[in-house]
Amino acid sequence: CPILLAPKNSSVAMPPPADIVKVAIEWPGAFPKLMEIDQKKPLSSIIKEVCDGWSLANHDQFALQHADSSNFYITEKNRNEIKNGAILRLTTSPAQNAQQLHERIQSSSMDAKLEALKDLANYSRDVTFAQEFINLDGISLLTQMVESGTERYQKLQKIMKPCFGDMLSFTLTAFVELMDHGIVSWDTFSVAFIKKIASYVNKFASDISILQRSLAILESMVLNSHDLYQKVAQEITIGQLIPHLQGTEKERKIIITIQEYTKQVMHSAIARHPLTNAQPEMANILAQKQLRSIILTHVIRAQRAINNEMAHQLYVLQVLTFNLLEDRMMTKMDPQDQAQRDIIFELRRIAFDAESEPNNSSGSIEKRKSMYTRDYKKLGFINHVNPAMDFTQTPPGMLALDNMLYFAKHHQDAYIRIVLENSSREDKHECPFGRSSIELTKMLCEILKVGELPSETCNDFHPMFFTHDRSFEEFFCICIQLLNKTWKEMRATSEDFNKARKTVMQVVKEQIMRALTTKPSSLDQFKSKLQNLSYTEILKIRQSERMNQEDFQSRPILELKEKIQPEILELIKQQRLNRLVEGTCFRKLNSRRRQDKFWYCRLSPNHKVLHYGDLEESPQGEVPHDSLQDKLPVADIKAVVTGKDCPHMKEKGALKQNKEVLELAFSILYDSSGQLNFIAPDKHEYCVWTDGLNALLGKDMLSDLTRNDLDTLLSMEIKLRLLDLENIQIPDAPPPIPKEPSNYDFVYDCN
Repeated sequence: CPILLAPKNSSVAMPPPADIVKVAIEWPGAFPKLMEIDQKKPLSSIIKEVCDGWSLANHDQFALQHADSSNFYITEKNRNEIKNGAILRLTTSPAQNAQQLHERIQSSSMDAKLEALKDLANYSRDVTFAQEFINLDGISLLTQMVESGTERYQKLQKIMKPCFGDMLSFTLTAFVELMDHGIVSWDTFSVAFIKKIASYVNKFASDISILQRSLAILESMVLNSHDLYQKVAQEITIGQLIPHLQGTEKERKIIITIQEYTKQVMHSAIARHPLTNAQPEMANILAQKQLRSIILTHVIRAQRAINNEMAHQLYVLQVLTFNLLEDRMMTKMDPQDQAQRDIIFELRRIAFDAESEPNNSSGSIEKRKSMYTRDYKKLGFINHVNPAMDFTQTPPGMLALDNMLYFAKHHQDAYIRIVLENSSREDKHECPFGRSSIELTKMLCEILKVGELPSETCNDFHPMFFTHDRSFEEFFCICIQLLNKTWKEMRATSEDFNKARKTVMQVVKEQIMRALTTKPSSLDQFKSKLQNLSYTEILKIRQSERMNQEDFQSRPILELKEKIQPEILELIKQQRLNRLVEGTCFRKLNSRRRQDKFWYCRLSPNHKVLHYGDLEESPQGEVPHDSLQDKLPVADIKAVVTGKDCPHMKEKGALKQNKEVLELAFSILYDSSGQLNFIAPDKHEYCVWTDGLNALLGKDMLSDLTRNDLDTLLSMEIKLRLLDLENIQIPDAPPPIPKEPSNYDFVYDCN
């Protein structure tokens, strides 16, 4: 294409000052105006200037808003977000708009009321409008409409069902959006309002929009208010929520969250009143079994893939389910409690068939005591006279005894075999069942993080724990058999149990962790994975990993490393930038409630602009650049900060205190006060983005991921260069796959 050159004497146009933004401004019924906005001037002066251009009086009743789908008002706080080329709209002020909508939603006309509620649901996403509407006591008006105002329209439901459903849907949507800004406390709502919202969960099960918004309101209540949390549990039972788990992805995700918090309330009530709540406890157990079955069938084993958000909810469900064990884990055994001592007697009876012993002869008391002491020693307890003393350490407390009893009753053959096998050994390599069970229970609690709050960002759930009603106990039963097997393979001795415990437990933990990493779909599959991870196999894996991580320290190798390293770093840099070009979906989090809102950010292919924008739901695949509304030139980026230095981590709130969220937070600082705040989905994405952004700014990539990638690629490259490949030509294309042989007579079956 031709190149146009400016004449010698002509002046070259200078770029506009940083405080000047060129925009287009619309007004209904008029041609848009192109205008330069001086960011140093007060916003009211700019609005007056725009109004004067169209001869509009009372400029204080007008405001500017973005003309995109958000329709957000422009204020002194957010005016710096206006970019060159933005399209703005002159409209009525937030206060006036709020006043008009406040009056319109009380209209006697059904059509007018419906249109007003639709507009309110749209405008309520803007915090500026929300503040003005709330100042008019708009929240109270909406709650009154929900509690009583909608009832007079229910008479018209038969003839105007679509209109009624839409009206209620828009009312609840507006309520959710207004409350989402955190201006009004959730503690202010009445029991009548809670009951009305809870009734919608069953009454409007076929209306997805009403159901989803009702569930979202209940979710916010249980997450933000302890008092409402108790009241919601009384109104919504697990049984009422279960049918909805077979609905849409969004429904299932919200319901799982509410169900877990409701279940926690019921569990607490039962724990405080175990006798008076026997029937609710039984109902809860039955409902839980049905719940687990539906989640397994319709969520985990469904044909559709589980997205990150649903995976997080399943992770939360898993964590909170295991947290119900915390009470037993932290309960010491009372040596004087006969019911607890009876459990130990039962363990002994199952193992040694104590029913055949004489019980009525007074002369055999001493003999029985001697026999009990001998049997308790065979069972592997430390205290042979009073084994109850073995369970006074917390953790694992009574949970260890519960596991042992479950194993003895539900896997009786395996239990008897392990006890008798070890009690009859004479080579000092017996594995003490009692002590081993206590240590194993403690280790399993550490692996599953029993008692810890769920992370806000983790989505690491294990499908196998949803396949059995007593998954933790079954998990223990598999692992105690693994421990007994590994103990024998390592030929550990019980004489120095503490020393043997450390070495054997380390191997057992590695076996369990490696098997869990493969995410087995069932407990049987987990057991099969462990069978392939014998002590010998663990030694081979360790040796292989040591060889792969071998660091060549000779001078020529170090010099070769130094020469290759810049090439490898450039390769890593390009990979990071390519990942930024693909983009990542980030989840919006705040201290008020867990939100189902997302935003996407990606780097332009020329590495000069970051494109970002809000999304309605988590995307499947990449999001095109043109669908992301906002841009940030890389040249405008001043710095990238992480962790506690991030602006959104300095705010007060429970969420900001979460250590894992802190470790995934980073921010881009630009202009004088501009900032783009991120919370990465996981540690890997955090490393990719911080590395990529630092690479864009010409800084070093210092993440753990870069360090690991550098070590791996350097090791591979050095090993390749040290291979004897002289006079060997490496083809550009892979060799063709040979034809199948005419017969397989050469195959030899080793079995």
